[in-house]
Amino acid sequence: MHSLRKNTNESSSWPRKVFAWFKSLGSGIILDIRARAPWYISDWKDAWNYRVVPATALIFFANVLPGIAFSLDLIETTAQYGVAEVLLSSFMAAFIFSIFGAQPLTIAGVTGPITVFNKTIFDILEGRNDSPNYLHFIGWVYLWAAIIHWITAVLNWCNFLKYVTLFSCDTFGFYVSWVYLQYGIQVTTRQLQSTDPHNIPGALVGITLALLMLVTSFLFQSLSRKTFFHRHVRRFLADYGMPMSLIASSAMAYWGRFNTANPDTLPIGLAFMPAGGREWLVRFWQLDGKWIGIALPFGIVLWILFFFDHNVSSLMAQSSDFPLRKPPGFHWDFFLLGITTFLAGLLGLPAPNGLIPQAPIHTTSLLVMGHPLKKRDVEQDTTIIGSGAQTPFPPTDADKARVTELSSLNKMISEVPVSVVEQRVSNLAQGSLCLVLLTGPFLHILNLIPRGELIVTKPLYLSQF
Repeated sequence: MHSLRKNTNESSSWPRKVFAWFKSLGSGIILDIRARAPWYISDWKDAWNYRVVPATALIFFANVLPGIAFSLDLIETTAQYGVAEVLLSSFMAAFIFSIFGAQPLTIAGVTGPITVFNKTIFDILEGRNDSPNYLHFIGWVYLWAAIIHWITAVLNWCNFLKYVTLFSCDTFGFYVSWVYLQYGIQVTTRQLQSTDPHNIPGALVGITLALLMLVTSFLFQSLSRKTFFHRHVRRFLADYGMPMSLIASSAMAYWGRFNTANPDTLPIGLAFMPAGGREWLVRFWQLDGKWIGIALPFGIVLWILFFFDHNVSSLMAQSSDFPLRKPPGFHWDFFLLGITTFLAGLLGLPAPNGLIPQAPIHTTSLLVMGHPLKKRDVEQDTTIIGSGAQTPFPPTDADKARVTELSSLNKMISEVPVSVVEQRVSNLAQGSLCLVLLTGPFLHILNLIPRGELIVTKPLYLSQF
């Protein structure tokens, strides 16, 4: 009788469990939207802060230039992508995540792993006699990955991120750092492999300018941490040291005999035009049926890459080391990442995702520094103790010594992060600058920058990370 009652209870509990499971579908997305919606207006109002200006400049140079540089292999090997595709992909990610995202501090763009992924698929397809249209196949790979992204968000699988520790984040960041360093050396020295002896001076000049930019940027970064200058000067060097180094070293390429060496620069196309003169719309639905199924495993691999890469960059951008006050939203942002992945396949763009180390550097650039002990508190304490009318007893020598100690301690303690300017404008602004770069005059300026300096920008930011 007891066992019969137990079996009856268990059988009746199954419908409740199934109903509860169906009810939980999409609950993570709903909770993210509910938690972040009250802060949406303040995300725009809080941008009225000077820290947004250097953060925009810093992330623009950290996102666009390395993204283009590390897409050179993809651009030159496949001939299916160009600078326009990389810039448009960066703008698309910045626009969607800054306007609709729950974590606007996370910077998304074209990463090194996605360029390697796309190039690997190109190499595999080129080795076949019956190879399909490359962009059509990539479109289906991105579509499969987008569908799995949406399923992941609806099933609340981003909850597994609570098991990801800082050790995992640091290990992945270390891996990305070494990949970029190795690739930077490879691209910088590639011109030395040319059989034409006339290219050797250009290669040497390119390496010299890259080292010049590297040393100059590290010098500015070192000076920003010393006490040689006023704190405002040190902060200016930290914010604008790398852009100044890039402009100065690029100008050196056209000075004196350096100008006759002709170092390699970035290849560009026409303004707002895709590579090869194709249409922007990729009609991937015209792909043969057998290749649609073959694209599925590649889509799964891309989902695994983005699940870890994007979410880890979001975790690092919202680390406990930063004094953040606004809630995150991993489920909703991963759903949006599926949308950007699908749009990338539809337009023939490299798929964007969270960037390491740009995402945590973005948060770092928005830090507001201050002293743990506010100066006004010390002044108030001094006023209270120094005025007999405000104290029931006259100040003693111990009270005066305490005021002196507090004042000296306030001067000795270095500045620490007291808050973060949590807003959406810097991400949107740096993405909008990518559209500006797509215009003809700015594409010409982009073409003047030596390749080696584009590569060096990534190790520079890795050093800060």
